Amino acid sequence: MPRRLRPPVNQDLFTRGGIITEIDPDFCIVRLRMPAGMITPERMKGLGEIAKKYGIENIHLTTRQTVELPHVDPSKLEPLLDDLAANGTPLGAEREEVVNVTSCLGTRHCKFGIIDSVGLAEEIDKKFFGKELPIKVRIAISSCPNGCESERLNEIGITGIQRPIRDPGLCTGCGTCTHYCREKAIEVQDGVIVLHAGKCMECGFCIKPCPFHIIQGSPPEYRITVGGHRGRHPKIGRHLIDVKTPEEVIRVVDKVIYWIYRQASTGSLLPEQLDELEFDEFKKTIVKMIEG
Repeated sequence: MPRRLRPPVNQDLFTRGGIITEIDPDFCIVRLRMPAGMITPERMKGLGEIAKKYGIENIHLTTRQTVELPHVDPSKLEPLLDDLAANGTPLGAEREEVVNVTSCLGTRHCKFGIIDSVGLAEEIDKKFFGKELPIKVRIAISSCPNGCESERLNEIGITGIQRPIRDPGLCTGCGTCTHYCREKAIEVQDGVIVLHAGKCMECGFCIKPCPFHIIQGSPPEYRITVGGHRGRHPKIGRHLIDVKTPEEVIRVVDKVIYWIYRQASTGSLLPEQLDELEFDEFKKTIVKMIEG
């Protein structure tokens, strides 16, 4: 069956991340930018109206907290992108660049949250989203070690952590905290609470349940991992550094992205390249850049 004639298509649009050719090359998928997966009801309504306007029957919610509009007629891309930008749901990223930054709800809504992961994701998005690199870079943030965002399976992962601080002189040894520790890092020995630091994931789950508020928490910190990957050969990112403030997180991410821009090669994943370069040397380089 002959293909139907369409108005000329601006082929330059296909060089922009976020526009993906479908299995049927007469159509494309449009991926949106949506840091932390957050969207207001007004923008959600507007997105539905835009989809209806351009004959899009379904909207796809992706695993990386964004939205895709499938089966888009390329001849309609320019007005569609203008409408999406006006709606506050602009074109996203998909190629060798920093793509949509993902996050759990964090301290804004989750009872387990340690850090404001949404706010941090929004700041990282403002500074780094769409930056062209030799490889695709995914950044994910989990507000606690529960890892709901699988942040350690991303090129850059950020996890909120909090260390428990206990005053042995005040602790009654009631054992309430032991029931909340999922790692069995706390136990009662002869009426005394013992913390096994090697087992502790620094999730802070034992802090709030203390009926006498004796277990306190250190100030929240940010654990940064590098070199994780999902895909057909999943790999957990390795621990790079712990920092104390969102500003320090931004600084570390900036240095890692700068290293990728200057040193990474195209055609292979970041974890593969770090294996070749030896992670310890990479870590020393990043730490030196931060301190310098």
